[in-house]
Amino acid sequence: MIQMTPLMRELLDKALADGTPCLLGTASKDGRPQISPKGSIAVFDEEHLCFWERSFRSVQHNLTENPHVVVFYRNPARQSEMPYRGATLRFHGRAGIVDDPVLRERIWERTVPAERERDPEKKGVAVLIEVDLIEELSGNVVMSR
Repeated sequence: MIQMTPLMRELLDKALADGTPCLLGTASKDGRPQISPKGSIAVFDEEHLCFWERSFRSVQHNLTENPHVVVFYRNPARQSEMPYRGATLRFHGRAGIVDDPVLRERIWERTVPAERERDPEKKGVAVLIEVDLIEELSGNVVMSR
């Protein structure tokens, strides 16, 4: 069962300010991988992550072709606060661009101010990730659906 913790929420909320934005792994329909830093990744609820996509490059294109993603979080400076090996978490799941205006607004509100300031006209898109698996750097499973 996926039930993200308050610690996970705190770590992701502070990732950009800590200088350790999450990395998002996507792939095209033919499997070509892409890694992109995302300063806006946040815990949306107990089973979902979200982020604001404002770059309009490979991530948005890849998500329309292949919903499978991985979010990589690592911050050795917070190791003492984390029960996870390597101060690392990987969140695996399926992502989609949000069309519903109410849900889009909720994701905008979860976006850290520094990222909202980079898109003052809200031209970006909201993305919701249904998390299926959370693991440590070692591959030890923390939670799974």
